[in-house]
Amino acid sequence: MEAHQHSPDSSSEECTVLEAPPGKNACPVHAGKAVEFHCSSCDCFLCDDCLPEHEDHSQVSLTQALDQHREDLQDRLSAATNRLPQVSDALSLVKEILQQLTNQRASIEEDVQSSFEDLHKQLDVRKSVLLMELEVTYGLKQKVLQAQVDGLARGEADMAAACTQVEEAMAAEACVAGVQAERELAERLRELTGLGLPCEPQENDQLDLVLETDGLRKSIHNLGTIVTTSAVASQSEAMGAGLEQCIVGHPASVTIVTRDKSGGACKSGNAILSAEVFTPDGSIVDGEIVDHKNGTYEFVYVVPKEGDFSLALRLYDQHIKGSPFRLTVTRMSDVDVEVSPSTTTATNSAANATPSTGSSDGAKRRGKSPGQKKKGSKRASSALGTPRRKTQNPIEDDLIFRIGTKGRNKGEFTNLQGVAASSAGRILIADSNNQCVQIFSNDGEFKTRFGVRGRSPGQLQRPTGVAVHPSGDIIIADYDNKWVSIFSGEGKFKAKLGAGRLMGPKGVSVDQNGHVIVVDNKACTVFIFQPTGKLVAKFGSRGNGDKQFAGPHFAAVNKNNEIIVTDFHNHSVKVFTLDGELVLKFGSNGEGNGQFNAPTGVAVDVNGNIIVADWGNSRIQVFDGSGSFLSYINTSADPLYGPQGLALTSDGHVVVADSGNHCFKVYRYLQ
Repeated sequence: MEAHQHSPDSSSEECTVLEAPPGKNACPVHAGKAVEFHCSSCDCFLCDDCLPEHEDHSQVSLTQALDQHREDLQDRLSAATNRLPQVSDALSLVKEILQQLTNQRASIEEDVQSSFEDLHKQLDVRKSVLLMELEVTYGLKQKVLQAQVDGLARGEADMAAACTQVEEAMAAEACVAGVQAERELAERLRELTGLGLPCEPQENDQLDLVLETDGLRKSIHNLGTIVTTSAVASQSEAMGAGLEQCIVGHPASVTIVTRDKSGGACKSGNAILSAEVFTPDGSIVDGEIVDHKNGTYEFVYVVPKEGDFSLALRLYDQHIKGSPFRLTVTRMSDVDVEVSPSTTTATNSAANATPSTGSSDGAKRRGKSPGQKKKGSKRASSALGTPRRKTQNPIEDDLIFRIGTKGRNKGEFTNLQGVAASSAGRILIADSNNQCVQIFSNDGEFKTRFGVRGRSPGQLQRPTGVAVHPSGDIIIADYDNKWVSIFSGEGKFKAKLGAGRLMGPKGVSVDQNGHVIVVDNKACTVFIFQPTGKLVAKFGSRGNGDKQFAGPHFAAVNKNNEIIVTDFHNHSVKVFTLDGELVLKFGSNGEGNGQFNAPTGVAVDVNGNIIVADWGNSRIQVFDGSGSFLSYINTSADPLYGPQGLALTSDGHVVVADSGNHCFKVYRYLQ
């Protein structure tokens, strides 16, 4: 290599402007000199001429410095490479949320347009009705008055003419020849005078308009609101004893505090929260979420079995801080329970949220059934509910077959909920955590499934209830999307209803008028819609009164077109007219014949008998139309584990969603 020349005094001059070095390892200070060392103290490269200025500093060879530099660079590259998938996933997630937000905006815009167009139509219809009513009322009154006017006018004309004739006769000279004519005129006057002409008005002139618009104007002024929050899962947190432990069969509660991206507490409600208590092999308990409307929420749940569980709390489908939580569920000792006058305790808020939850004397009834006029010929041992002695059942199980295991493939389920059966010989399952509906033949053969996860119209976020309309359409209650979706029998999306009204639809059914019955678990209300989405009626509120609910689940319709509702936390079944009038109520908390530990699915047979899935007692009970206990469906050989939806197949069998066992089961049923 050719040596580069430099000025004799260049080695003693301090260079302040770095020029491009002629070689890769050239010293930036001393031209023509190669770098051989690195000063760790100054973090600079040195040639031989630079060494005197750095003789007191820590130095390493150029090779060591470059190797160390490459190691550091590799570490940074590895860290960035490891971080890149997280950033990519976050990008995909935020893009998805943005797309859902855009879709939701379009959906709400469509709802606003259609709602106000409907209001315009209703106003136009009402205007036409009022104008028609005006014309009819006016016509009736006008007809009466006009007839009276015509009668009086004729009488007046006849009487005036007769009077004129008499006056003319009297003006002439009286004679014998005119007497006869005058007598006829006198008779005519007598007849006219004696006519019963109606001289008093037979109608009045009142036509007033009462149009109370002030209240309507105020309602219109406040009509509709755009609901949202700034809550994010990464900042939101949960607290309370229910995060770590609870007692079998006793209400436990967890408080969730929502926060925005900066950690500030949110002050308004309506955030989309979901909560599940599950074992390693699948979901078991949903519970109830109470919105306090101030940015805090309470999850109230009852676990019917001891063991180690996980509690997952999600905000907008994302785990909040610390979720999932490890939950230990234990049971009181027999001594502890027998001594206690009440085995059900809860915080005030939990008690308000779930009235009558739990049994106040469950341990004393263990293994016994209170006396009944009719005792069930079939009594299944339970895998859920308050622990009790197991009794051997000599009658063989009524199970015909079971379909499903835990998973996401065809014929597999994750937290199946609602069940429906069609007249065409199909069984429909709302596969909640797989965001789809699966369809089988009455023999259990898989036919098809449909559903795409999401929050846009036509997508499913948490399908919990399913029903088949007489038209063949499939109706799905979507708990997290807060609306009901209608699909064709082939699974093609057609419409949604209840958006903006529903808070947490759980079960759906169809009445004899083709109206859609929706059980709103969160609002504790039953809604009745036309398939077009028009609200026909609604009834119910939160509480433990006869016309109130505490977490209602499913509904069925009997031959009288009455609505049968399972009142989960009130441990009862209630029957209502379409107008919301209570017809019948039966059931109480317990394990005996006719008692419930949180009823869920319900169906009605051709004889009007009512079949109820008893979730906490893991059994199926049968009642007559008046609510009297008849029998059990025997499930002892393959016990149920938290049954949910229930239906009668077209060939007369009972199909039930065995949620805890991730399958559905079909049982013999003698009607």
